[in-house]
Amino acid sequence: MQLDATALAMLRVRRFTKFRIRPAVYRDARPVEVRAWTVDGEPVPFAHAVTQPFEPFAVGRTWGRPWDTVWFDVRGEVPAGWAPDETELVVDLGFTDEQPGFQAEALVYRPDGTVVKGIEPLNAWVPLPEPGPFRLLVEAAANPVVQVPYEYEPTPLGDRSTAGDAHQYRLTELSVARRDPVVWELLQDVVTLDGLVDVLPPSGSRRAEIVHALERMVDTMDPDDVPGTAALGREILAPVLAGRAAESSLIVSAVGHAHIDCAWLWPVRETVRKVARTFANVLDLAERRPGFVFAASSAQQYAWLKDSQPALFERVRKAVADGVIRPVGGMWVESDTNMPGGEALVRQFVQGKRFFLEEFGVESDEVWLPDSFGYTAALPQIVRAAGARYFLTQKPSWNETNPMPHSSFLWEGIDGSRVFTHFPPAETYNSDLGAQDLARTERSFRQKGAARHVMGLFGWGDGGGGPTREMLAAAERKRDLDGSPRVRLSDPHTFFETAEAELASPPVWVGEMYLELHRGTLISQQRGKRGNRHSEALLREAELWAATAAVRHGAPYPYEALESAWRTVLLQQFHDILPGSSIAWVHQEAERQYERVAGELTAVIDASLAALGGDGDAPVAANAGPYARGGVPAMGIGPAAPP
Repeated sequence: MQLDATALAMLRVRRFTKFRIRPAVYRDARPVEVRAWTVDGEPVPFAHAVTQPFEPFAVGRTWGRPWDTVWFDVRGEVPAGWAPDETELVVDLGFTDEQPGFQAEALVYRPDGTVVKGIEPLNAWVPLPEPGPFRLLVEAAANPVVQVPYEYEPTPLGDRSTAGDAHQYRLTELSVARRDPVVWELLQDVVTLDGLVDVLPPSGSRRAEIVHALERMVDTMDPDDVPGTAALGREILAPVLAGRAAESSLIVSAVGHAHIDCAWLWPVRETVRKVARTFANVLDLAERRPGFVFAASSAQQYAWLKDSQPALFERVRKAVADGVIRPVGGMWVESDTNMPGGEALVRQFVQGKRFFLEEFGVESDEVWLPDSFGYTAALPQIVRAAGARYFLTQKPSWNETNPMPHSSFLWEGIDGSRVFTHFPPAETYNSDLGAQDLARTERSFRQKGAARHVMGLFGWGDGGGGPTREMLAAAERKRDLDGSPRVRLSDPHTFFETAEAELASPPVWVGEMYLELHRGTLISQQRGKRGNRHSEALLREAELWAATAAVRHGAPYPYEALESAWRTVLLQQFHDILPGSSIAWVHQEAERQYERVAGELTAVIDASLAALGGDGDAPVAANAGPYARGGVPAMGIGPAAPP
């Protein structure tokens, strides 16, 4: 294959970046002492792990059977004279090139049990204290790479009993090193400009200008002294980074985000830990690089954090009060909307909004379902009745046949209710704010000419992780950059108000938003779907008879039991559980939960009917249905018909 001059130049630039600039980001690496303890079974709290017998562990050894947890006790020393903002623990648990959230990850603690930060494949560093000795404990999860790319084929890794005993990872690096801030900033400059080269018109002068500047940088810098010449490299690139965006450029309201599936290619218990890692990352990043807002949905995930990491939850509570973290969506989980009954969809909002109000004193005015598998035409009415004004998704942009014709529009439901809706035109909720995502944003926005404001959700997601400092660096460079949409750090409410005001006469989409993708999710995992419908019926009957017994006979109302049952059922309605698109572990657990809920609700029903039946001997019949049966009125109790 013959390469033109530009292709040859960029090949040279990319080799220089890979083999010279990236390795120079860290220098003066020092080894640390590592000891390890493998948990026998399911994860344990920090207080239990820290008391266990750790054994010496060498960097280079393999670790972690599928779904194992291994605790690493890391001890080292920060040399005198090293600045705290440049000193980091560099970690490689054996990461692959796949996206974060689908492989090994970890949470780092101080010896007193306070959480420091999460470790992810593209966020694999930990801040270290002032010079002197230090100790950290790392809770590492050997989550296997179940299936990437997603072929949705049977896999033994989806069930711990069939996943095998082979170690999944090799501890590749664990060292103390100094991060060179000038080299790091140079790398962000190069990544930004290199990305533009890939998306700009091949014959355009702007692209040629960037290629020329990158080539001059390589010519000028000393490959054997990147730290010493990095500042010069940045000077050469500064003029092309100073070029301003066109006045007509789109304005991307960049909102920090981390879509965390409550279960999918990992079980619910792992999601509990993913939530902690993600929020720890966000809090650390916000302290070091303030100015962004992190939007996080699903009250269930905040509740998990409150139960499993109460100290971290209190830090989140403060971040919510400070406006750094925004609870969004107002639902218990990001549920499926096709199979749950109408009452269950309402209860998603009742439980979600109540939790946000009680814990944070906030009420979100948007519904946040970026990944659910299509949207019932009944939803706009429920959304408006729940007090929300806006709706966000992007899933139908993945339709296989009929693309959605709008990006910002009014969605009209069955009863005529309308809700202002936006599809982030990057067509992802996991953007890194790179040139490819922003170019797709420009191409895909359907209201070009009539509007300029779009939302961009940045941060590693699906399996969590959240925004990184590299993403914030990208946002900073693309705030006003020739060849790119303008990027502005923002929050959901500000964006929606701006976008709604900008479209004087938005188009209207009437009825269901059907997803032409993920075929078969309405019929797979039948036991789970049967359990959901049976649970919904039992919940209705339990509430009916319990309320009647409380009003008529003063029986104690089983509020806690019913709320617990509802929250369990609402969790199982998550958009990768009820549709049947998760690993075996998830669906087996869902079936057990439905069985448990059925037993608890049956006990509530029996106790309530016993109270209503009184002390007599005459048989009575209870009819929870909407029509009279056997002489017993609808939703009533009467004498039992003779056999």
